[in-house]
Amino acid sequence: MEFSDVLKKRKSIRSFTGEKVPDDMLRELVEAGCLAPSASNLEAWRFFVATDPALVHKIDVFSPGLSGNPPAIIAIASDMKEVEKRGSENSIRYGCLMDAAMAAENIMLKATDLGLGTCAIKSYNDAAVRKILNLPEWMRLEILITVGYPCGNARSPEHRSADKVMVLNTWEEGRL
Repeated sequence: MEFSDVLKKRKSIRSFTGEKVPDDMLRELVEAGCLAPSASNLEAWRFFVATDPALVHKIDVFSPGLSGNPPAIIAIASDMKEVEKRGSENSIRYGCLMDAAMAAENIMLKATDLGLGTCAIKSYNDAAVRKILNLPEWMRLEILITVGYPCGNARSPEHRSADKVMVLNTWEEGRL
């Protein structure tokens, strides 16, 4: 699929067929995440891939933003030991979440290219999901991504055009 087509086709999928996603495809998604930019090239992200139905269900119970019974969830966490060793205060405050968001976008675009659907989730009970995934205290959970084969057609919200949101050079009152 052409890159522009991937961008246009990617939607937040909230209903899945339940068909298992092959492990090699999940690995491709994580590899795509690893190719994302990383502030100061820290690459402190860690990808926890949940495919066990009981585990996915437990995460679902504590994640109000999660829906559609996905067959897989990719949790992106930051290794804060690594960040504290090699990063800065800015990395701790902003960089890790920014890195996770860029990795998540790569994962979601690759999933679209593979015919999979995804949805990024930030509304979850952090303590509960951390416990379910058995994350050590130095891992900071950043974002969850549901992954599976889309069921039906996702709604396609309108996106603003560049003309509506782009300011060239400097701000002028009333320009947008």
